[in-house]
Amino acid sequence: MTTEIRDSGTDHPADGQGAEAASFAETALKLGGKSDDEARRTGAIDKADDQVEALFSAQYQTVNSPAHRAVWDRKTPIDAFDIPASPVDPALHAKMEEALAVVRRHKQAGTLHNHEGRIDQAVLDDLGPTGYWGLLVDPKYGGLGAPFAHFAPFLARMATLDGTIAGLASIHGCIGAVDPVQAFGTAEQKQRFLPGLADGSRLSAFALTEPGAGSDLTALKTTAVLDGDDYVVTGEKLFISNITPGRTIGLVCLVDDRPAVLIVELPEEENEQFQLRKYDIYALSHLYNRGIIFNGLRVPKGNLLTPPKGDGLTIAYHGLNLGRVSLCANASGTMRLMMAGMIPWAHYRVTYSEPIARRELVRKRLGELAGLIVGCDALVAWCAGLLDRGYRGEMECIVAKVFGSEALKHAAVELMMKTHGGRSFLAGHAFGDNVHDYLAPCIYEGEGEMLSMALFKSLVKHHGKTYFEPVGKALAAAGIKRANPLNPLHAIKLAPVAMPYLKWLVGRRLMWSAAPELPSMPGALRGHAEYAAGGLQGMALKIDSAMQKFQLSLADRQCRMASLSQDCQDLITILATALYASRQHDEVIRGAADVLCQRLRQRIDGAKPSNQYFREVTTLGAAIADGAFPGLEEIPTDEILMRYDR
Repeated sequence: MTTEIRDSGTDHPADGQGAEAASFAETALKLGGKSDDEARRTGAIDKADDQVEALFSAQYQTVNSPAHRAVWDRKTPIDAFDIPASPVDPALHAKMEEALAVVRRHKQAGTLHNHEGRIDQAVLDDLGPTGYWGLLVDPKYGGLGAPFAHFAPFLARMATLDGTIAGLASIHGCIGAVDPVQAFGTAEQKQRFLPGLADGSRLSAFALTEPGAGSDLTALKTTAVLDGDDYVVTGEKLFISNITPGRTIGLVCLVDDRPAVLIVELPEEENEQFQLRKYDIYALSHLYNRGIIFNGLRVPKGNLLTPPKGDGLTIAYHGLNLGRVSLCANASGTMRLMMAGMIPWAHYRVTYSEPIARRELVRKRLGELAGLIVGCDALVAWCAGLLDRGYRGEMECIVAKVFGSEALKHAAVELMMKTHGGRSFLAGHAFGDNVHDYLAPCIYEGEGEMLSMALFKSLVKHHGKTYFEPVGKALAAAGIKRANPLNPLHAIKLAPVAMPYLKWLVGRRLMWSAAPELPSMPGALRGHAEYAAGGLQGMALKIDSAMQKFQLSLADRQCRMASLSQDCQDLITILATALYASRQHDEVIRGAADVLCQRLRQRIDGAKPSNQYFREVTTLGAAIADGAFPGLEEIPTDEILMRYDR
């Protein structure tokens, strides 16, 4: 995958706003009575989002993304949800197989981890010649240049062997130094940094979080002050994954009081200017997660990345979508590993003279687990295809991240743990040893509900700027705190700015949405796709109703925003999954997609599972218990612990 962003050919951020204009969020918060400081800080994040938008051509920005259009257009853009996979280049496939073979060999030999339980350096070194660390690097700098649509599903395969090693490829290639340099670096910076990043001699990480700056990126305190030919870096970073001396990091810091990104090649040993803050942390248990303390570390000024628009926050946001899709892919592979361990245990474990593989509850768990896996596969394939086509993919990648992380959590606790019972907590059991790693994705790459609200903001932004912001400004000018349409004075003052909105509202309520143009699909999956397309069309009025009801106080209605966002996410997942499964020829995959879509529809409608659903999910689970789920034969399973005489 080759990505370079220097200039989109426009001189303004998305939505036509000037570089110094107040963002939508800042304007809305000020009109809603928030403090200047809160409005400014939130506005800075929103403006960084605008600046990222400006890096993409108009047709690939959020307002023209499939998720946005599915809600606000009068016809669901099915072609943008139905993206067939392209064949993998044989040479690339061979290198991927080499990487898998390396990890498989170390796993069989028991040499994956060092004496601290972390991935051993020998494993990382052995992966270098396979091209693993350069999968996303342009070939002219020594990488393999893999399309993201091939990279992400490959991570799912790697995760069936080891989720940490799959995660390291994402940290390095998506949110580490590779994407910032490749997307925003100069020709000289690329030539200097990318070859070492590609061959793995300089593995990388991204240093953003600080002790007092997590989701509030305006609270950054680490500074880089220019002194001659160097920046002098002072400050502290925390919870940085994949950090040891000698790593290369993308460091988000303040340069001249503005967020910036420096590429920093950490010293090979700690010294007075650079120390690691070490602490006990449960996740991720097999890699190094540490703090970094800078006390006057000198970094060449030529290491500063300069985006064509925006600042360091623009760079920070750019790579996150790649990481979110990779997280979903990792979840898919990890859940396959869970399934591969549940099946032999279900056949081995006997209660009341019967293996639990014959019990309805266990079969239901296997069927639902298959649905979660297929849902992750569908979202990974769809989102990766969009990114390769040039879309920003902000909302779509959030859907993948939230679904993947929540699916992994549910699979671990509700499906895997309950099936294995007390043995789940034995040392050496996959659940007991890795439970924190299964839960961590709910926080990493953005906490799920916070991201859900971010998706909602992206969904309402254009509608709000077009129709609600003019009304809000008119209210403020007239000294009216809340509009009352029954008050004649309000009606007179608001009429000029309210008419475009009323025209939209009447048109939306009176005009039927066009039926989606679906490809040939199996009956059940077609029904799910039609349900999702219709539901997404209906979300426009539901969202608009919430905007009417809460007006400028909507920003404080986090629970309502998260709820509406979740409905949108579930509908998007149904549509993407139904279309993906329709392109597959395996009936078990199609059945798993049907089960997932039914479950999501139950959640949206607030309905209980039907007897038909239970029959279908348990029938699917029985087939999976007999080995029908494709690909499980490639996955090595752990030994059953504390066997007993049956």
